[in-house]
Amino acid sequence: MEPDKEILKALVVYKMPYGKYKDWPISRLPERYLIWFHNQGFPKGKLGTLLATMYEIKLNGLEHLLTPLENKRFHE
Repeated sequence: MEPDKEILKALVVYKMPYGKYKDWPISRLPERYLIWFHNQGFPKGKLGTLLATMYEIKLNGLEHLLTPLENKRFHE
């Protein structure tokens, strides 16, 4: 099963809209922050979906899926 490239791209592009890590790309959020959201409950909507996806990526050691997208984004 292939990962959804649009969701992966959104993790690199979409920024946290509030809180301690406001304006950080979702892909760069610390694991402890994602664990906190997991324990408290992810917000509804797109933000919650992206945070939950990033949590699963980090939990399963799949950050390498984002590397090509991050490299492309930061070298544009």
